[in-house]
Amino acid sequence: MKPVRHLRLIILALGALLMVTPFLYMVSTSLKAQQYVLRLPPQFIPDPVTLSNYERILLRSDFGLYFLNSLIVAVSATTISVLLSAMMAYGFARYRFPGREWLFRLLLLGLMIPAIMLIVPQFLLAKYFGLIDSLLGLVVFYVAGSLALNTFLLRGFFEAIPPELDEAMRIDGASDWTRFWRLALPLARPALATATIFTFLATWDEFAWALAIITSPEKQTLPIAIALLQGPKGTQWGLVFAASILAIMPVIFVFLSFQRHFVQGLTSGAVKG
Repeated sequence: MKPVRHLRLIILALGALLMVTPFLYMVSTSLKAQQYVLRLPPQFIPDPVTLSNYERILLRSDFGLYFLNSLIVAVSATTISVLLSAMMAYGFARYRFPGREWLFRLLLLGLMIPAIMLIVPQFLLAKYFGLIDSLLGLVVFYVAGSLALNTFLLRGFFEAIPPELDEAMRIDGASDWTRFWRLALPLARPALATATIFTFLATWDEFAWALAIITSPEKQTLPIAIALLQGPKGTQWGLVFAASILAIMPVIFVFLSFQRHFVQGLTSGAVKG
């Protein structure tokens, strides 16, 4: 058994190294001056090391604004989406009503449609409701785009909660909202953590929809701002990668904050549903 175990560890280590190498090279490039970025052969350990790229990004007066815009949009969309998805999932899991399964399957159709195919109809809707060039336009459609997956994950977890707990609270006079807020949500922490990670990551990194409706520079989000660092006459790759490193810090923070519940929530939502 030991040779098999050692082989498994070697394969896992090689896979992990393969996955982390691009990230390490991005960190390395962010610490290089421009004249060393495209050097051949590639230099994985920067020599000399410089923090000038980070200084230039942090001293830009607009970088903080872009960061704040992305933070407002991601936090707002994640909070609203997870709360609405939890209420919808609880309804599908706990209540019996005509057409329940058909409505749930209709909701899941949203998982089968590529997001890029919805850009044009979404743009027309945003124009009709006056949401063009606004952060609200980003939040509304990010929430709509994440409801299906989050509801799917959360429904399976709510169905795993013993119904006897609901009955006990109902006998004690608890309302539907009280049972949802004080019983279902605390027990569903792992699934809520999973939904939070997925939604925050999707909204923080989203580029196509933000590019389609945001026209004012002061309302741009970080993905657009980073893309604009790539000029037509040349790209300061050290600058781009330094901005990218700073941009992924909130994602790492969110994942580390919720990773304790992540695996349990993901498997619970996937098994049931």
